[in-house]
Amino acid sequence: MPVADTEVAVLIVGGGPVGLTARALLERWGVRTLLVEKHGELSPFPRSRLINVRSMEIFRGLGIADTITARAFAPEYGRIRFRDTLQDPDFATAPMIGINAPVPESPVTGVATSQDRLEPVLLSAADAPVRFGAELVGPAEAEEADGVVALLADRAGGGRTRVRARYVLAADGANSTVRQRLGIGTAGPGPMGGFTTVVFDADLSRWCARQPAGVYFTAHGLFAPLYPEGGWAWFAPTPDDAEHADWPGRVSRALGTGTVVRADVLRVQHWTMNAFVADRFRHGRILLAGDATHAIPIVGGLGMNTGVADVHNLCWKLAGVLQGWADPGLLDTYEEERRPVAHRTLRQAVANTQLMLQVQQRRREQLRAGGSAPERLELPWSERYFAQLGLVLGVTYRSAAVRTDGGTPPDSGTDYVPTAEPGRRMPHFPLAHHRSTLDVLGTWFTLLTPDPARWEGQSTAPWPLRVEPLPHEHADACGLGPHGALLVRPDGHIAARWRGGPPDGSALRTALTGPASP
Repeated sequence: MPVADTEVAVLIVGGGPVGLTARALLERWGVRTLLVEKHGELSPFPRSRLINVRSMEIFRGLGIADTITARAFAPEYGRIRFRDTLQDPDFATAPMIGINAPVPESPVTGVATSQDRLEPVLLSAADAPVRFGAELVGPAEAEEADGVVALLADRAGGGRTRVRARYVLAADGANSTVRQRLGIGTAGPGPMGGFTTVVFDADLSRWCARQPAGVYFTAHGLFAPLYPEGGWAWFAPTPDDAEHADWPGRVSRALGTGTVVRADVLRVQHWTMNAFVADRFRHGRILLAGDATHAIPIVGGLGMNTGVADVHNLCWKLAGVLQGWADPGLLDTYEEERRPVAHRTLRQAVANTQLMLQVQQRRREQLRAGGSAPERLELPWSERYFAQLGLVLGVTYRSAAVRTDGGTPPDSGTDYVPTAEPGRRMPHFPLAHHRSTLDVLGTWFTLLTPDPARWEGQSTAPWPLRVEPLPHEHADACGLGPHGALLVRPDGHIAARWRGGPPDGSALRTALTGPASP
């Protein structure tokens, strides 16, 4: 029997963007972690393509947003273009709202970039140990009274070690080993087909340089530039003869009839597009996040960003429980808050996929009609619909970690209506010196009020609270009187609102430390 040689507060399983973000967040909140990844290195494949404004707000809080932006595409690449082939002119185009230009609802702009450019930045954002080539093979559900024992195997050397952790955070992808070992089922459409990503080099500037885009949808697959300095990816359904396919030839043919461009294929990856939400996000001391809990179709770039928001919601709660100032029941609110978001996101991604298919179907109908096909095609959605800002910025949490005050936050749908109702993300309001109300939020809880003197001393250590002034012109927009306040959680969502002044009794203390009732 191997001897337990490592003890950590949180064992993170999975070294993709979600696991790496969790590692950085937990370090920021003072939690000792170990991250294990079964592969020997970070993924060399581009995979996710977009970082939306909410994820960039989270990365801004970690101090890495500028680094990510510097390695990403310029804003003019924040556009989708539809073509019959890559050589043909656009028959439709749409901006990626929040990527192609700043939006007034956020102090940051999202970016088009590749996952293999993001992951090294996330890896460098924390100092906590990482073990590549280490695979979870033991029963992760082997729990003790105050921890979990995990058995790890070194895939290169074959050695085995035990890690004892207070909690396990599983971010090990749509085919999550942890989820399967725990017997947690899923609901949703399931596998939606097999696809292949071909990473290649080719000079396509004659067709794309003057009309840049993050994604080109064609009748022969999806083309995407990978890096500002060059490189491309082609996404298409996996053929029956994938093992013996002539991938350079296939890419060249997909570019259009008569092309003389020869693709220099660098990598080929086959994968399955899944669509599901896990039945549970938690099993005792084991918590799941990212694709392990929700596999989201790629159209709209929602999957990775949803996973980043998962761990932003979860990690401060883990820190509070581990440090003793939060009730362990606070962890129950993770699934309560994030599982409805996962279902809503899945529905939106499926709807996006259907909308994309409608574009191609309408174009085929145009061409079949004969004669000269119109140069433009009206898209079956408005810019605001496909932008999904309501889904990205308008998430509303309803759980015991939110103290409602009788207000009813509007249903944003795909539009976003800023509001300071409890459960919503703190709205962005511009402050002096190019700062935002989001920038004044502290590492832990922040009390925003136009009357700080009245609220000072309402909470004493060890409750992590900082009182910050809120300009009077923004207090009205937040539904506050001259002595009211907003209690903002470490994940930027509003935990409570007191319109008139400090509450009586222990209401503030309860809102800070654990599940609360209205």
